[in-house]
Amino acid sequence: MQLTRETSPANVIRAWEPGRIRVLERWIEGNVIVSADRLIEGWSAELLAVTAGDLHEAIALNPEIILLGTGPELTLPDTELMAELAEQRIGLEVMSTPAACRTYNVLVHEQRRVVAVLLNPAPSAARR
Repeated sequence: MQLTRETSPANVIRAWEPGRIRVLERWIEGNVIVSADRLIEGWSAELLAVTAGDLHEAIALNPEIILLGTGPELTLPDTELMAELAEQRIGLEVMSTPAACRTYNVLVHEQRRVVAVLLNPAPSAARR
């Protein structure tokens, strides 16, 4: 799925495929945290047990909103997560990873302080 063809100095997600995303011109496999000026690769957590502690790298980027992409399908994490982030004045939106990629691009172009935390397992890992 092609997401955008615009040029931008910010980290823009240009494409998504199961197991990888393309940020600017670089393909990144697996889970990743993306902000306008940072990429954090190799992030991992259990989706249904994600806590604010698991998101410490994303929180350290001082976002106003975190987009949690849960893979190809929407899966809701523990309800405590939203409350934990709200206490820190950080909004949380949970959606499928493709939807999170599209939403991230819109918000980063609006110059919002957004961080996308993208769970993106390889197709064979998603079937296990």
